[in-house]
Amino acid sequence: MPHSHDDPRYPVRKSDEQWRAELDPQQYRVARKADTERAFTGRYWDHFDNGSYHCVGCGTPLFASRAKFDAGCGWPSWWEAIDGDVVERVRDASHGMVRVEVRCKRCGSHLGHVFNDGPAPTGERFCINSASIGFAPGEAP
Repeated sequence: MPHSHDDPRYPVRKSDEQWRAELDPQQYRVARKADTERAFTGRYWDHFDNGSYHCVGCGTPLFASRAKFDAGCGWPSWWEAIDGDVVERVRDASHGMVRVEVRCKRCGSHLGHVFNDGPAPTGERFCINSASIGFAPGEAP
């Protein structure tokens, strides 16, 4: 669900023109307009190198490779975020269903959704769009 770019809840705020200038068209549609990339098309759905995945909007580290798993759904999936303070969970009642949207807590960028069908130890599956994240190789925080 699209949200205000000037939402005071988010420390990183940019104008729509700034977002469009900084992100490619797909990143903009997904991260700022809550679109979804097609399954099995994103650059990270089958990527398992060591490192961390960060928000394309503000660079915040969001997910570590140690928590990434192949959920078979066609999107990159993790069983936990790097820590509980980097993502925001928002009720999403779009498309005739109720889901839990995941956004970056620093800039409000749409990342994907979280479901309760993941592996131990959390039982959660953060189903994230590749267009909303970038990758930094090396040791994850």
